[in-house]
Amino acid sequence: MYHGNYLAEKLRAASLGAENRQFLRNHQTGEEITYEAFFANAERMAQVLVGHGVEPNDRVAVQAPKTVAMLELYVATVLAGGVFLPLNPAYTAAEITYFLNDAEPRVLVCDPTRERELSPLAKQAGVAEVLTIGADESGTLVDLRDGVDTGFTAVSRKPDDLAAILYTSGTTGRSKGAMLTHQALASNSETLKDAWQFSADDVLIHALPIFHTHGLFVATNTTLMAGSSCIFMPSFDADEILGYMPKATVLMGVPTFYVRLLKSEDLSKAAANMRLFVSGSAPLLAETHDRWREMTGHAILERYGMTETNMNTSNPYQGDRRAGTVGFPLPGIELLVTDPATGVPLPQGETGVLEVRGPNVFAGYWNMPEKTAEELRGNGFFITGDLGHMDKDGYVHIVGRQKDLIISGGYNIYPKEIELLIDELDGINECAVIGVPHTDFGEAVVAVVVTQNGADVSTTDIMASIKGNLARFKQPKHIEFVNSLPRNAMGKVQKNVLREDYDAIFK
Repeated sequence: MYHGNYLAEKLRAASLGAENRQFLRNHQTGEEITYEAFFANAERMAQVLVGHGVEPNDRVAVQAPKTVAMLELYVATVLAGGVFLPLNPAYTAAEITYFLNDAEPRVLVCDPTRERELSPLAKQAGVAEVLTIGADESGTLVDLRDGVDTGFTAVSRKPDDLAAILYTSGTTGRSKGAMLTHQALASNSETLKDAWQFSADDVLIHALPIFHTHGLFVATNTTLMAGSSCIFMPSFDADEILGYMPKATVLMGVPTFYVRLLKSEDLSKAAANMRLFVSGSAPLLAETHDRWREMTGHAILERYGMTETNMNTSNPYQGDRRAGTVGFPLPGIELLVTDPATGVPLPQGETGVLEVRGPNVFAGYWNMPEKTAEELRGNGFFITGDLGHMDKDGYVHIVGRQKDLIISGGYNIYPKEIELLIDELDGINECAVIGVPHTDFGEAVVAVVVTQNGADVSTTDIMASIKGNLARFKQPKHIEFVNSLPRNAMGKVQKNVLREDYDAIFK
């Protein structure tokens, strides 16, 4: 089935002959959806897309709630030979206009509640069709799906053909569309399935968004590749997840998930049946890692990936999952630590820019050949922009983003080193360290700190606690106390926002 369509064939293979096996349990409706029913609906949607003019390589843009129908649309787009383009439901009309003009999709699928707002913008951008999917699994696309028969013949697609475009967050300049091939998505999911020992017996709690690599390509594709099942939740709900744990085996989440679940007295009992907890998309504090192990007996498996590459490294399934590290390069993926100025590989233990090469790496940025040339070397290595080092045992440590590197008085300062020290102090919940303009030093170190439940912690307390562990040039020249740190949809701290907020404090 689906012979000739590289990714679709891979996604379907594990469930062939097991059509009545449950793929999804829809948290919203309680409906249990078999593999046969899911792929039948995806085939119907593929027919609808082709009937609305979608041809190979045409983009299908989607800004809709997390639903089973949206997941069907992803597979349908692959079956139809199109390129899936998921967009954050939080994007404004102005932001959507940019994506529509840049990607030039054939079809836009949106929430019915935004159809009146977005349809004129789509028309101005040359989008041929606007269809809808609502949070209640209704919409014009769903109605059209239900009006056609199954039996769609998948459009032939080769490993190097595009399967998806995911836009980066655009914190520096214009958002960039990362072009992901059939091979990039298929190879990474197969690798993760094996590395994390997924099988048909697994039940994943899926509470991640599906406009992002983590929820769409890591969680969903790996489930499909293994022929396992998942409990499909529209969003994170700690109580609901705790209720599902006794019936599940795996949870994938961002650090915020685990921090919130740790507040429950029922966690230890609920987690007894689980075999694996995976964290990514943002750094996991060592304190969270240690507390989770104490309460559940499980060590959270932290991994490292990004939009352009899917997953690059992972702590081992069997072996020591070390807090504060993202493990080893996954099989088939090469990782280098290079000098930020020269690109020359650095000795083991030294901090530099991480570069990765493998079948997981994207094909370049949509309509941005110059940017592609800047970040994707001719030898296939992608310059991630993440700063890190590899310790003597081979574990990879991420210390920050290259753009987050602080150069003060000519010295390189890595924010993570300072953040770890402050985070360990009593009364501190978390912090973010940034560099801001300074007349004398070029940049000065600023720590933005969140205390625990309004704990009485002062600047003097923090400085006294860390000065013995940090060279003077690394010590913050200002400490700001806030109620919370700004985060994006995946829980990553938005340091660009903090830099803007505190840009003028030394001017």
